Amino acid sequence: MNQRSLHPAQSLLLKLLSSHADDPLTIRELQERIGASSTSVVAHHLQQLEKKGYLKRNAYNSRDYQVLESQPESDVTLVNLYGMATCGPHGSLLEGDPVDRIPLASRLLSFPAAEAFMLKAKGKSMEPKIYEGDLIIARKTNKCDDGKVYVCVNDEECLVKMVRRVADRILLESFNRQIPIFEAAPDFRVEGEVKSIISGKI
Repeated sequence: MNQRSLHPAQSLLLKLLSSHADDPLTIRELQERIGASSTSVVAHHLQQLEKKGYLKRNAYNSRDYQVLESQPESDVTLVNLYGMATCGPHGSLLEGDPVDRIPLASRLLSFPAAEAFMLKAKGKSMEPKIYEGDLIIARKTNKCDDGKVYVCVNDEECLVKMVRRVADRILLESFNRQIPIFEAAPDFRVEGEVKSIISGKI
């Protein structure tokens, strides 16, 4: 990472944030570690790191962040848009060619832009939160937690579902209560976690 444009305090903050990613420090602890006069000074430097593209933070949780290790992100990123196609045995949605590349302001993502992908929602199973034609922004991952919404492959079909873990079973749930909950197929796998929705309504 080229940090020549960074204030010494900002370079030190990046090192601290990286080394404590698994157990994030509080603003007060960061203040003490860099010898800042106040927490507002720390907040200013964090804002500058974010503005310069070295850091991504969750606006609602100051301890939820990602340090961008390679290089600052550009202001606009092109995110691959995939169709919800049949994936075939052991296939992945992300192995296919994207149908489009959508320009998106990097600052709108709370995670590294390189981990983002999009797809257009089909059907009514996730109404009233996700409607057909909505653009779904997801973060690539193969792991899933109980109660979160994921883009997944199940029985060779690409789906968007809430995942429920009950003992050793994985259940797939729709927001549309008319759609019954069903058990995941043997080929079930997660492609990404749904992070936000762009409405397709005009």
